[in-house]
Amino acid sequence: MWGYGPHYGMMGGWGTDGAGPMGMIIWLVILVAIVAGIAWYFQRQQAQPMLPTSRRAGGLDVLEERYARGEIGRDEYLQKKGDLGG
Repeated sequence: MWGYGPHYGMMGGWGTDGAGPMGMIIWLVILVAIVAGIAWYFQRQQAQPMLPTSRRAGGLDVLEERYARGEIGRDEYLQKKGDLGG
């Protein structure tokens, strides 16, 4: 493709080396999109509440449900809760 003047190739010289006004505009748009995406990500992370890191045992949940349904009495509930370490 040598010898066809300054606009050689299939694209007529546009975007062949990333230089020039069109290449700068494209890279500027890509950079702005990356910065906006990072800002959106961190803003979204701050908006979400932090989840507790420690979760109590599932056995206590089951025990409380059984007590709430009336399957076990208060004394049995307290005894089993103490056994589970709650």
